[in-house]
Amino acid sequence: MKNSNNVIQKLAGGLRQMFSNNDEAVINKKLPKELLLRHGMSWPLMVATGSGLICLISRGILRTFAQNCRNIEVLNLNGCTKITDATCTSLSKFCSKLRHLDLASCTSITNLSLKALSEGCPLLEQLNISWCDQVTKDGIQALVRGCGGLKALFLKGCTQLEDEALKYIGAHCPELVTLNLQTCLQITDDGLITICRGCHKLQSLCASGCANITDAILNALGQNCPRLRILEVARCSQLTDVGFTTLARNCHELEKMDLEECVQITDSTLIQLSIHCPRLQVLSLSHCELITDDGIRHLGNGACAHDRLEVIELDNCPLITDASLEHLKSCHSLERIELYDCQQISRAGIKRLRTHLPNIKVHAYFAPVTPPPSVGGSRQRFCRCCIIL
Repeated sequence: MKNSNNVIQKLAGGLRQMFSNNDEAVINKKLPKELLLRHGMSWPLMVATGSGLICLISRGILRTFAQNCRNIEVLNLNGCTKITDATCTSLSKFCSKLRHLDLASCTSITNLSLKALSEGCPLLEQLNISWCDQVTKDGIQALVRGCGGLKALFLKGCTQLEDEALKYIGAHCPELVTLNLQTCLQITDDGLITICRGCHKLQSLCASGCANITDAILNALGQNCPRLRILEVARCSQLTDVGFTTLARNCHELEKMDLEECVQITDSTLIQLSIHCPRLQVLSLSHCELITDDGIRHLGNGACAHDRLEVIELDNCPLITDASLEHLKSCHSLERIELYDCQQISRAGIKRLRTHLPNIKVHAYFAPVTPPPSVGGSRQRFCRCCIIL
């Protein structure tokens, strides 16, 4: 341990000296891009600095590193499952300039870590604690009271979080731009409406898998968050055309929408998007089984079609036919289209689309025709594999 700590102290001293010179060229010459220091453990931690330098160190000497690299601003510990609250206590004590911290899948992290960060890292702007499922509303409350400048918060898979946690965020984080709540199953309209009312700068919201939310969320976003660019609400089956109409008419900067398994939406939603969302680049409509060729026709003639739309996912949309592909011919920026399980799409329709968009990636398959049984039935016949286009 002593030898390893001495190595880290020397490394940290060199880092401090180089950072003080603010010369990235010198940094890149003096140290390799990746440095691995092993300390009886096969798994590394990754420390990233704002100057593009990456150092890999083992968990046993992180405290020493924090102690000697007090100017560090970006730290990525994603997937380091043996990280504990003691790590965040060290960061809080020594790394007051920390701005970006990634603790995703550090499953031993508890509310104590968030309390420590709140007390010692007031400049924190981005925090990822996805899959840290021991975190509750109490931890979020402690965090936001000391880190009111948060701009990005990733809470994916924090299954214990309730609406109360979101109310704390909405009350204390007016600068919030990005929020990921994927699979936070207990979240309802009440919590998210508070976010919309308190975080008017919100540009990216992921609420995929939050099955309890309704059109009230889309209305709140439309009324309070005009800068919204990314909305991911896959598997939110209670959302309807009514909510998306309000959203589209007020959020004209939308660029990416994931509406997979929003099973109640119809062509009406696509009509509103085609009229009001000229910047739309990526649209997922997978398993939206009420979408028809008419909705795609409006989208293909819409403001986003010619120069913006890059990806459209239509897999498992059973009413889509080759006519939809005709409507998309004018989408010159289209790079990829998903057509799995679109039974009314033909090879000929895809071929015609490729005539107009030769570089497009089309993902589809066609079930092979079952061959007739052999004469006498003495030998079993197998179908060929499906064809992937």
